[in-house]
Amino acid sequence: MSDWSGESIVILDFGSQYTQLIARKIRAQKVFSNILPNSASIDEIVAEKPAGIILSGSPASVLGKKAPGLKADIFSLGLPVLGVCYGMQLISIDRGGNVDKSDHREFGHTVIDVESDNPLFRGTPAKQRVWMSHGDKVNSLPAGFETIASTEGCPIAAMENRKERIFGLQFHPEVYHTDHGEAILRNFIIDICGCEPTWSSASFADREIEKIRETVGESRVLCAVSGGVDSSVMAVLVDKAIGKRLCPVFVDNGLLRDREAEEVKELLSEYLTTDLVFVDAADEFLKRLDGVTDAEKKRKIIGKCFIDIFEEQSRIHGPFDFLAQGTLYPDIIESRSTVGPSATIKSHHNVGGLPEDMKFDLVEPLSLLFKDEVREVGMYLGLPERQIKRHPFPGPGLAVRVPGAIRRPDLDVLRQVDRIFIDGLKKSGLYDEVWQAFAVLLPVKSVGVMGDERTYQNAVVLRAVTSTDGMTADWAKLPFDFLQDISNEIINRVDGVNRVVYDISTKPPSTIEWE
Repeated sequence: MSDWSGESIVILDFGSQYTQLIARKIRAQKVFSNILPNSASIDEIVAEKPAGIILSGSPASVLGKKAPGLKADIFSLGLPVLGVCYGMQLISIDRGGNVDKSDHREFGHTVIDVESDNPLFRGTPAKQRVWMSHGDKVNSLPAGFETIASTEGCPIAAMENRKERIFGLQFHPEVYHTDHGEAILRNFIIDICGCEPTWSSASFADREIEKIRETVGESRVLCAVSGGVDSSVMAVLVDKAIGKRLCPVFVDNGLLRDREAEEVKELLSEYLTTDLVFVDAADEFLKRLDGVTDAEKKRKIIGKCFIDIFEEQSRIHGPFDFLAQGTLYPDIIESRSTVGPSATIKSHHNVGGLPEDMKFDLVEPLSLLFKDEVREVGMYLGLPERQIKRHPFPGPGLAVRVPGAIRRPDLDVLRQVDRIFIDGLKKSGLYDEVWQAFAVLLPVKSVGVMGDERTYQNAVVLRAVTSTDGMTADWAKLPFDFLQDISNEIINRVDGVNRVVYDISTKPPSTIEWE
């Protein structure tokens, strides 16, 4: 439940790939947004005390036999409602209108003609470019509705019932390709719903600290820290809430980057109230991972091993009723279909990898935030810039950067390559220009020539991407001279590597990590 009562927007998710973008665009207006499944009950929606409701798009056809629908009678609440694409069609059917298959499907840029004098399009041009993605369309309006925008192929591109404050858009205002999408969403959430723009990193942190105190009461909390941005911000946030009742544990799983354990201990000892518990569990993790080649199995094994170690630490330092983690929204989105009929992409060790019989209740204060929002919270909490701007690092560590079976010598090679790459980015002033950069050790050998001798050694991949929140990413256009110099340095300095390649895949269709 959100405590942003009357200041937030509830988004009901029908499985659109763009649902999270709606949430991000709303938060950019300093208004909190929370995503609930389309099956949410009226009580669950009312518990959020929203100022308005948005119905997302969907990959399904509203005319299909298994089309996801509304469980709750949201219109009885008297709140403003905005339907986007599938959401508009669902409103139309629910209110007595008609939806049919389009004569031709619309995907991509379209110019709409906007009717003057309507609050949803206030301050936007009479003609504007939008992003369409639909195969069905509203053919006749429900009673009390009027058309407020149209295209040549879609006569009802937007509709409104001004009296009841119900609106529908056949296009997607949340995507970058809709020129005035942010203004349209702002008109809905600020002018129509009356939300106050009070959402910020500072207000989130202050409220979350109080929420943590209410949740854990007088209990002690075991805190899993990795030294990354997410876990560091989470640990400091929980520390400010409960102080010495927090027990921060750092586990060296043998899958960390070069010198990472030392850097983490130095950082956290400065910013946490209590002493850090350091556990060297490299042997245990690598023993359990021995011979395992499947990436999903690796994640599950790592997740189970972490929990086993935390339960052991609980017996030593406890008892504890809660385990705190730095889980973020994209972790949950990619790990399981928690909202709407969306697809699971991969499990994360701190989400999909948790066992069902776990002995802790979870505290995940960042689970509704995207990475850029977490960085803002970290800045507010006073963490150093070098930590806040640190690139993301996967929970399973180097296990997902060594495809196939994991061997200690391979990890050592990868650490050397990764260190050269990251240090090179920093020295060249390129580190802060990319979202994430790392190396992957391929499970193949490559023929090469060094001096007058034939070599048959490892090939490595360098990966650098640009992104805002990790949901989508583009490959970083690093200077060719830089790539050439780094490639030469890696091959010359790292014994066992004779080939370096650069990954130019985007997300989607690829993911950022290789496994």
